[in-house]
Amino acid sequence: MNAIESFLRVVANNQFVEGHEVLEEEWKRLKKIPESENEAKILKGLINASTALALACKGKKEGAMRVWQTYEKYAPLIAQAPLAHTHLY
Repeated sequence: MNAIESFLRVVANNQFVEGHEVLEEEWKRLKKIPESENEAKILKGLINASTALALACKGKKEGAMRVWQTYEKYAPLIAQAPLAHTHLY
C-alpha cells in the first residue's frame, strides 16, 4: 500500500492526525526532487486538509479555517498535474 492509499484509509476512519503522519515522510522526500514539485505541493495540501479536519473536530474552527486555506491553495494542482496517483487525489 502506498502513502496516498494509507492516507485515504486513515482519513476515511476519521484519523486525521494519523493522516498527516502517513504523508509527511513522502512529502519531505518529494519536495527535494525538482520534477516532483507539484506532487509535493499536493501532498502538502492534503496534509493540511487532514490537519484542518483534526482541528475542526477539536472545536478549533478558526485554526482549522487557516490551515484549510493551504489545502485550497494547492487543490487546483490535482487537476493540472499528470501524476501516477491523480485518480486517488
